[in-house]
Amino acid sequence: MNTPAFIPFARPDIGEEEIAAVAHAMRSGWVTTGPETRAFEQEFGDYLGGGVQSIAVNSATAGLHLALEAMGIGPGDEVIAPTLTFTATTEVIRYLGADPVLVDCDPVTLNIDPCKIEAAITPRTRAIMPVHYGGLACDMDRIFAIAQKYQLRVLEDAAHALPTTWKGTLVGQLPSDAAVFSFYANKTMTTGEGGMVITKDEALAARMKVMRLHGINRDAFDRFTSKTPAWYYEIVAPGFKYNMTDMAGALGRVQLKRLPSFLQRRQQLAQRYLDALKELPLILPADAPAGDVHSWHLFVLRLAENARLTRDEVIQQLSDAGIGTSVHYVPLHRQPYWRDRYQLTPEMFPEADKAYQSMFSIPLFTAMSDGEQERIIAALHAILG
Repeated sequence: MNTPAFIPFARPDIGEEEIAAVAHAMRSGWVTTGPETRAFEQEFGDYLGGGVQSIAVNSATAGLHLALEAMGIGPGDEVIAPTLTFTATTEVIRYLGADPVLVDCDPVTLNIDPCKIEAAITPRTRAIMPVHYGGLACDMDRIFAIAQKYQLRVLEDAAHALPTTWKGTLVGQLPSDAAVFSFYANKTMTTGEGGMVITKDEALAARMKVMRLHGINRDAFDRFTSKTPAWYYEIVAPGFKYNMTDMAGALGRVQLKRLPSFLQRRQQLAQRYLDALKELPLILPADAPAGDVHSWHLFVLRLAENARLTRDEVIQQLSDAGIGTSVHYVPLHRQPYWRDRYQLTPEMFPEADKAYQSMFSIPLFTAMSDGEQERIIAALHAILG
């Protein structure tokens, strides 16, 4: 009897066109930031609708760091962020000597709860960092209203949110100061590692471009492609090494062209899950409001109170059936560094903590076959039915 192949939690959807594009970049002799990355930045901005500056970076974490630095966040400042997120959201705040102030999540959407944001504001607060959890947009109207009232910056952690919309507008075109997308291996499109910072603020864009590559006041691509001697440059700040390679840019250009079909497939898979799992003792993820787009980066289930198994037992039984899962996330208030530094307790974040106790993410990726999804659905029915 053949054992069914293991279904991983995520599998990148990379075809021959991507492989050819990367090979072309490698054969061109230009492998660091160059024409492919430049073209990717332009095409990404065009995809969002134009009017934005796109800055390609080697990770979304780097992009968040660049954006906060450009905003002038520094020692003594506070930035509000959700506890239900990956540590990258808040570690970049600490890079700059500032302090994250964690806020609980909405019990339905699992996004940061706008009702809790205002209570977390102090005279030291400089910015709000909403995370569009799983690909569902936060309530940006309320967040922008709070930011305007207290004159705070808004930096969207949009790592999950391509191509998510809020009230018909793509994330990346909303009136925030900046938004940062991730192209990590399991995201809605990938460059392997990589990210993109989006802003309409010319001053922020100029600062991030300088800081992206060692604080040099001239673009390396321009210097090395100049037809006349152009070796001279000046260091105007102690910058970082956050540029994207041309191989990643070439991969990103092909993936971006495929993004509409990726979204269609994710929506199809998500709807099939929503229909097939609704009779089980599960809390299904919230869909986007009518007329808006959920990017479905994640499909996060929560066990209902009448489920007869624990979350860990379900994960183990899915593993035994050859199905990978993950948990998004162990909330930051439970992680030793954040817990101990800021004296955080589960009681301070009741909704996120309750969600964490019962949540698990099941596979949702565009390279998944219908047969693989049927196996996952059948296993959940066998375990929880």
